[in-house]
Amino acid sequence: MDTPDGKKSPALSPLAELVVARFEQKETPNHEHKISVNPVVAKFATWYEKFRNAMEYREDEVILRAAIERILRRRLLLGGNGKTAAEPLVREIIWARYLPDNHVPESAVIKVEETINLYLALRLKILAEHRIAQMVVDEWTYQLMSSEIENILHPNIEKETLANFMFQILKESVQITDDTEETRNAQVYMAVRKAFARDDIAFLRFHLYKLFFGPLTKETIGSIAKGFLEGYREIERELHYPRREKIYAYVKKRAASFFILEDILRAHKAEIRMFLSDSDVVENAVLEDCEVRYKGIASKVRRAIVRSVLFILLTKVIFAFAIEGTYERIFYGGIQWGSIVLNTSIPPILMIVVSLFIRTPDQENARRILSAIKEVLYSENPRLGAPLFVKKARDTKQPIMQAVFTILWLLAFVLSFGGITYILTRFGFNPVSQFIFIFFLAIVSFLSYRISLVANLYRVGERQGLMTPVVDFLFMPIVRVGQRLTQGISQINFLLFIFDFIIETPFKIIFGFFEQWFRFLHDKREEIG
Repeated sequence: MDTPDGKKSPALSPLAELVVARFEQKETPNHEHKISVNPVVAKFATWYEKFRNAMEYREDEVILRAAIERILRRRLLLGGNGKTAAEPLVREIIWARYLPDNHVPESAVIKVEETINLYLALRLKILAEHRIAQMVVDEWTYQLMSSEIENILHPNIEKETLANFMFQILKESVQITDDTEETRNAQVYMAVRKAFARDDIAFLRFHLYKLFFGPLTKETIGSIAKGFLEGYREIERELHYPRREKIYAYVKKRAASFFILEDILRAHKAEIRMFLSDSDVVENAVLEDCEVRYKGIASKVRRAIVRSVLFILLTKVIFAFAIEGTYERIFYGGIQWGSIVLNTSIPPILMIVVSLFIRTPDQENARRILSAIKEVLYSENPRLGAPLFVKKARDTKQPIMQAVFTILWLLAFVLSFGGITYILTRFGFNPVSQFIFIFFLAIVSFLSYRISLVANLYRVGERQGLMTPVVDFLFMPIVRVGQRLTQGISQINFLLFIFDFIIETPFKIIFGFFEQWFRFLHDKREEIG
């Protein structure tokens, strides 16, 4: 095929042809009546959701699923079912503007109702068939159910298409030399889901469950329940695979090109084949989109900083201050405000310092992205850099070297936390104040590291400086502890429990009452007309 100016256009690869064919498919117009909510109620519900979400640190891509799970838990807690929970759930999602008004068709409520009832029935069958802790079955039920419902209410076909495209390209570049091809495929698939689709653990379980069992229907519910224990063990084995982080790191370094590819394909969806037939047009589009994305990094970082500070203030400060204040009143006769002020001011100061050191990628990075996009679109056998070879088993050929690395890693912990403790002691911090300081520092360090990952989302490859190994040696132990604290404490966040089951229920009842009242007034006004 030739372009209008007579140049020979590049031919798309077979895989790219499948992607283009999917993007070319026209959506069937849905003239069914859509669900609408009162804008005043929606305004207050949106404010509430923003405040509530600040108590958890989640990626933007999984907030909707998490909200669906939270609403399901609240509405099914006292014996609800699909009929009682489906419509209120959909309306709550639209209230909070997770989905736009007049966008969700009424038939979606029926699908949500059927999905809820199917998963509740599956839960009962699993508990009857297997000796699995009810807490585990409940967790899986709500995670699978909420993921399925998000796919019903907010399908993202283009994203799924590109995720599968990325998987097909990268799976041959990863080799696990002492394990099966099926394990390799599962690990690359999960790495793509995490790096590109930004899935959390619930979505990962859902996608692996779908691959293992297929769709849940009235006909398959019995067989799925019977084989659930085997599937559960296999999925958990894949989720905790010893080399998963190595494979994820490899895949993540190649995700930037697919983010930009997604942007340009969506932007030129109406004339996608003509657009891709001209390599010069594709080049200009890629470089322009990179520039736009680079400029948006600053706002993403600011938003991440605000969310991180709110997350700390709303979930940790009250609890920590209660411990520190009580200890100081008992043993010192009063609160030592100096240490409390320092413990309070360190999180935002550290966040600001981190933001000052963040640098956007350069033009050379955009050129690397362009090269990778051309490779995946036009090459018969695309390869994005050198392949990855890993072994499941630990290398036992160099036990002395492994022992040395372990000792150095432990030394890094001693130097990092020992140095902090020594400095705090010199400043007169008591043991509890030191614990609170290190507690906050670890969490903030982890969140700061996450913010730096946001800033490097569109960077291809790694940028290593002269001081990087030194910083990693002293900083990574604190980040790892902060990761464990953030993940562990989020599981026992009593403030979230209070909000979800004590405060949120009456709030949503009030929202529902006012929406019905406003609808009643609207009907009365129309009767006059």
